[in-house]
Amino acid sequence: MIVLSAVVASLLAFSGCGQTGQTPADDVSAPESAETAQSQPANEGADADTAPGQPADEGADVGAGEGAPPAGGAPTVYMTADISPEGLIAVYKALGASPQGSVAVKISTGEPPNSNYLRPELIKDLVQMLDGTIVESNTAYGSARASNAKHLQVAKDHGFTEIAEFDLLDADGSVSIPITGGEILTENFVGANFVNYDYYVILSHFKGHGMAGYGGAIKNASIGIASSEGKSWIHTGGKKKSGLSGDQDDFLMSMAEAAKSVSDYMDGNILYINVMNRLSVDCDCKGNPAEPDMHDIGILASFDAVALDRACVDLVEAAPDGASLIERINSRNGTLAIDHAAKIGLGSIRYVLVSIDD
Repeated sequence: MIVLSAVVASLLAFSGCGQTGQTPADDVSAPESAETAQSQPANEGADADTAPGQPADEGADVGAGEGAPPAGGAPTVYMTADISPEGLIAVYKALGASPQGSVAVKISTGEPPNSNYLRPELIKDLVQMLDGTIVESNTAYGSARASNAKHLQVAKDHGFTEIAEFDLLDADGSVSIPITGGEILTENFVGANFVNYDYYVILSHFKGHGMAGYGGAIKNASIGIASSEGKSWIHTGGKKKSGLSGDQDDFLMSMAEAAKSVSDYMDGNILYINVMNRLSVDCDCKGNPAEPDMHDIGILASFDAVALDRACVDLVEAAPDGASLIERINSRNGTLAIDHAAKIGLGSIRYVLVSIDD
């Protein structure tokens, strides 16, 4: 195990003040997928020593666009414990990204009345700095976000339409994009408006999930961008375009494959940010989620969705109060989505964790 006391323990201790006031032990460790560094400039450290047993070039082709890590070595995951509009912009800037053209910011609008969706007050400055359009897709189950009219009302009620243009990607139906290298799916059904954007910022609230175990970058880039029928397609492992019932492992692997299709389609013009606050075992698709029983951790960003989600899971595992969320993830075999995504080439399960905090 690699001891992460230099970065993880200090960040967890800092962020612990935000919710429960608990302070982690001084000696915090995480799985061998993580290397750590502090205060490095963007993209430095991408060729750092790798964890035992991991090939040096795994995931090297992820995020090949401008500002992405160079080929070779472990991808970088940047982190701040500052969960604020300023912290969100700072961790975004650490990536050194230069989005061109029309920028979509993919969020979850959150199920009413009391879900833990990322609040407009947190994301407003970043979205407006990017001149971005907030995008979402309709749900595949009966909810307040299952139809265009209802979902647009939720977006308005939750304050998203006040801070930026808002677009329901599947307001006009679906389009199919191909999946290469998949074991379950050969195509992914995304909202028809998906193709209208030149760059995607996948801005996710990391938390638990009743079906997937956890929700983060991989889920937001797959289920989140899929149209209503596309969501069913993923949930059922390519069996149906309605309903959510299917084999659990096929569902998790289908999510990974759908996320890869989105990444492949964008050809490097995509990045991922996970906000680790309000860490409930329940997803933002639940209107009355369980109250979190662990402290907030921070905001993480990467060009590599796999590395980003793996880093978030590692941080929860390293936290002294993360048992409930880890139990939720493990009970659903949730990390299969991460492992399968790495297997098919979406990204790398090893990474360099870089704190941008002083």
